[in-house]
Amino acid sequence: MIHVENARTTESPNAVLNSLATPSLGSAELTVWRVSMRPGAEGPVHVIDREQVWTTLAGSVEITADGSTKLVQSGQSAILPAGEVRQVRVVDGPVDALVCMSVGGCATAPGSDERHPLPWAQ
Repeated sequence: MIHVENARTTESPNAVLNSLATPSLGSAELTVWRVSMRPGAEGPVHVIDREQVWTTLAGSVEITADGSTKLVQSGQSAILPAGEVRQVRVVDGPVDALVCMSVGGCATAPGSDERHPLPWAQ
């Protein structure tokens, strides 16, 4: 059992990510992590090669995926298909969210083939 207070923590310029279920923690098929973002924070424009489900626990985010922007408020989930260019922005923060995807996902920058594993999902 992994409790969020004891989870492995990764800090990025835009968020703090707590690994809750990953291959290094014993999960064979799914990864789950908690994302905490400050008011006004926004993630980079990127592509993930796996479907992701974002569930907002507190605050609100705008998620832009393939040119369409949706508001995801506390208690709501967004399903982001694999391969879509996306960006997450805090609208009402701070934000806490849970993210789930299948094992092995990588990020790329739009127009680049260079794959970047997600440290918090390994």
